Amino acid sequence: MPSSSPPVVDSPLLLVQLSDSHLFAEVDGKLLGMDTTDSLRQVISRVIEEQPKVDLVLATGDISQDGSFNSYERFLDMTESIAAPARWFAGNHDDLPAMRGVSDGRDLLEPILDVGNWRILLLDSSIPGAVPGYLAADQLRLLEHSLSEAPERHHLVCFHHHPVSVGCRWMEPIGLRNPDALFSVLDRYTQVKALLWGHVHQEYDQMRKGVRLLASPSTCVQFAPGSEEFKVGNESPGYRWLQLYPDGRLETGVSRVTGIEFVIDYTVKGY
Repeated sequence: MPSSSPPVVDSPLLLVQLSDSHLFAEVDGKLLGMDTTDSLRQVISRVIEEQPKVDLVLATGDISQDGSFNSYERFLDMTESIAAPARWFAGNHDDLPAMRGVSDGRDLLEPILDVGNWRILLLDSSIPGAVPGYLAADQLRLLEHSLSEAPERHHLVCFHHHPVSVGCRWMEPIGLRNPDALFSVLDRYTQVKALLWGHVHQEYDQMRKGVRLLASPSTCVQFAPGSEEFKVGNESPGYRWLQLYPDGRLETGVSRVTGIEFVIDYTVKGY
């Protein structure tokens, strides 16, 4: 059970976010021309090279492109090479029953994790069969409960869909459909330090009322920042790291792999 009273911790916690891996049942499956298993493998190798001690791996949705059991098993096998506990949640391409099947007997899908002076809260913003997101009443209650029962813990709140505009017009209809409900809860609590999401396949880092708003690269194909219509970006696959300090400070950055070349296949649809 999570503990509401944080222990005294002197050193920062190191979190690694892997987002939007879009794995297929087939090992050589490709998204928009990129081999998603190979790109994830390269990102994981970079994590291991750059981060000798990871406290938590966060998989922030769209782990799978096709919702297949095989894709989640492969993701689990690949990410276990990072010596750290992990937490997952669903994106719009994911299949929750398959995720539960792979995580059976593990705590991968547990929504609350207390670590150091922080609480990591994972919300499910996915709508089965739809691309946009929505935080249902049970998720908003979970958010309120988590914040109200642990006022002394700094909170990092995570979900898949973007709750604010990231500057891409084509993405406006496919973000979180009820951001006002989210912020009406968050704005009543001062211990929320950051929101973290995936879905947009690009970096985003802004402040809102003292809360850091963070989006991150995909471990495969990137989307072009500032694009009016759907467009693949030139950036390489990558991951986000976050250092969470005992006093509530947060430092973060993005690291990308090098040397990945692929031919964009715009015949693939789904966003």
